[in-house]
Amino acid sequence: MLIINVKSDESIDRALKRYKRKFKQTKLLREIRRRKHFVKPSVERRNEVLNAAYRAKMYGDG
Repeated sequence: MLIINVKSDESIDRALKRYKRKFKQTKLLREIRRRKHFVKPSVERRNEVLNAAYRAKMYGDG
């Protein structure tokens, strides 16, 4: 759970902006979306290999 201490002279908009930034840094939403659907380990590995091959083709080997 994220805790944001709001200072006495700080506006609620500023505190909300800090909260949103801190929430984004935790990458919690990305993890929730990833866990929404189960992906078999073999499929996950195949996607990693295909993505690596694509990147190597697009950006060259070095």
